[in-house]
Amino acid sequence: MNKAFVKESEDDDEEPGQGSSPLPPGSKNYITPAGYARLRAELFHLLDVDRPEVVRVVSWAASNGDRSENGDYLYGKKRLREIDRRIRFLTRRLDIAEVVDASVHRRSDQVFFGATVDYAVDGGPAQTIVIVGIDEAEPLEGKVSWIAPISRALVKARVGDAVLLRTPAGVDEIEVLAVRYPAAEGP
Repeated sequence: MNKAFVKESEDDDEEPGQGSSPLPPGSKNYITPAGYARLRAELFHLLDVDRPEVVRVVSWAASNGDRSENGDYLYGKKRLREIDRRIRFLTRRLDIAEVVDASVHRRSDQVFFGATVDYAVDGGPAQTIVIVGIDEAEPLEGKVSWIAPISRALVKARVGDAVLLRTPAGVDEIEVLAVRYPAAEGP
């Protein structure tokens, strides 16, 4: 297909399902040290391993002649665009990231970014979440973004406090049962 008919813009750099940016306007991209290290490792793997391998395959496929029906060439070019898009996305995210070491709050009973929080909704069974950055959120594993409604409701609450969480189903009362922070990393 002729490039004149393919629209590729700067907006194409956003990851699928991310929308324009889940960060609230003007806010910082808070991230834990482990999350930052994971994103950085992914970026370097793409730059040092994946991209050079795909470039090698595309170069080899291009040397075979007719590119219009060359599956290795067509797939390789598509994969190269995907890798480049992910590299641009990760580079932007890492550039605006503000690494927050939650271990400084280790002796605190108040909820801040990086806390592991045990809570109960309306006197129900205890639940646990970890408040993390948007790029490291995995709700099924209990890692919830700091901009999620539950996190916003819990931030600055202390053990024993009851906070209100507004949901589409109504207002829930959440009691903070325990707050833990990771140990400091390093020697």
